Amino acid sequence: MANNFDKLFSDFSSLKVAVVGDVMLDTYWWGGVDRISPEAPVPVVSLHHKEQRIGGAGNVALNTASLGAETTLFTVTGDDNEADVLLSLLQQQHIDAKYIVRSSERITTNKIRIISRNQQMMRLDSEVSNEISDEDRENLYNSFSKYVKKYRPAVVIFEDYDKGVFSGDLINEMIALCKEYDIVTTVDPKRKNFLNYKNVDIFKPNLKEVKDGLNMMFDDVDEKLLNQVHAELYNHIQQKISLITLSDKGVFIQKGSYSKIIPTHIRNIADVSGAGDTVIAVASLVYAATKDITLAAEMANIAGGLVCEEVGTAAIQKERLMDECKKLI
Repeated sequence: MANNFDKLFSDFSSLKVAVVGDVMLDTYWWGGVDRISPEAPVPVVSLHHKEQRIGGAGNVALNTASLGAETTLFTVTGDDNEADVLLSLLQQQHIDAKYIVRSSERITTNKIRIISRNQQMMRLDSEVSNEISDEDRENLYNSFSKYVKKYRPAVVIFEDYDKGVFSGDLINEMIALCKEYDIVTTVDPKRKNFLNYKNVDIFKPNLKEVKDGLNMMFDDVDEKLLNQVHAELYNHIQQKISLITLSDKGVFIQKGSYSKIIPTHIRNIADVSGAGDTVIAVASLVYAATKDITLAAEMANIAGGLVCEEVGTAAIQKERLMDECKKLI
């Protein structure tokens, strides 16, 4: 298998990928702490520098673009300074942002993290999470439809953060269009629309999302229990493949009667932010290229661990992922 990785990673550059979902700006304020405030029992952070990164669905797009795929992003932002920054960052990373809808009725989500000694001290969220307007939804779908019919991407990734881009009707229309054109569909869901993603190829929740979405209670996880979870999901959404991330226990996959738990690899974990974005990005890209869900899950599992070694959201590095895959698979 290792001898085929060079070709597989080379093949990524021939794939077109569409990412649809809730995009956000990740802002980091880095500083040092050496005293407690005399005004209140809180640490005083002496700011060193600020950094802004692409987050949410944008981070999924950043990961697929980092692996060489031609990536287009579909979302709705505010018509504000944060949107200007976000669009500039996307363009710098060669992500096609021309279909993004800017709405005067919304603000662009901005998550500000205050960090000292590689630890989060506080997070400030600026956002609205109500559903986008009918007009914005229609504009988004029309742009998506034109793109799909013209370019026929290899895969469409739905990245849901419950920030208002998705509704049941929009999800159904987009998936139906993808099925019409035989396009692979993958989903990283959240609670609100958890059971609206019917008939997708890969459904990728984590354990907490499964518990919340199916209203299930369990502690110990084994393959037998996860088989039951897959069956329950199938009763609702008829997904082709379940890919469930298990935190430090790895990932679980099931397709038909075939199932497997792929254990994680030991890493020095610094920050789990954005790891799910990387997992869905890598799994989607590999599955679109190979139709091999085991290989896709194994590579996504490695990639998710690698990005956890860095503080903040970070895209997977193509060369490092390829080296690790050759060593571990």
